Amino acid sequence: MSGVSIHNTDCMKFFSKIPNQCIDLILTDPPYNISKFSSGNISLPNRKPINNDISDWDKIEIDQERLSFEFLRIIKPTGNIFIFTGYNQFGTWYKLFKHKTTTFQYFVWHKINPTPKVYKNGFLNSCELIACIWNKGHTWNFTNQNDMHNCFSSPICSPPERLKDPFHPAQKPVKLLKYLIKVGSNANDIVFDPFMGVGSTGVAAVELGRRFGGIEIDNAYFNAAKKRIDTAYATYYR
Repeated sequence: MSGVSIHNTDCMKFFSKIPNQCIDLILTDPPYNISKFSSGNISLPNRKPINNDISDWDKIEIDQERLSFEFLRIIKPTGNIFIFTGYNQFGTWYKLFKHKTTTFQYFVWHKINPTPKVYKNGFLNSCELIACIWNKGHTWNFTNQNDMHNCFSSPICSPPERLKDPFHPAQKPVKLLKYLIKVGSNANDIVFDPFMGVGSTGVAAVELGRRFGGIEIDNAYFNAAKKRIDTAYATYYR
């Protein structure tokens, strides 16, 4: 597909093939590595257990230092970097980027229908953080003061958008990704996601007339992403 380049491989092995300063927007959702803090899945009567263990891929520690180096190398001077992140990783992202870029901000995705707190012993997990990094002169499509708060409220990804096979526990809603892409890039820009999952960022990018590059190591996720992005591309350019 013209304007789309996706690869079924390990992004850490693929970075060396990506030229310097060629990406307009990095929008990605690496593993949060939070499953190691899990007390186990929660069994409930008459329904599926609540998944606290995420997945086996979440147990593989990501190399934040290497990723920050590669992100800064491949992003254009006018580009933006948006990284979905867990509470346990946010401080490390800050330390890695704060002295190498002009701005490090956080953005909050507020999930209006989060998983219920079964034991009622704490706050609901209704927010996710996105680290936002850029330099002076970056692309920014500011609309108006009321619309540019550093938060976005929406439901979690649900059927029919959420895939059942393969199921991805961290699938993000296209509506949220479209908002971030609109703000941080322009038509025909290159949006890059090295942790593509089932391809939601690619779908959002194509539907907004951006070019897209993605990498996903899991075969099942990659095949699902390709199918979704192919469909989005055929619909947008029909």
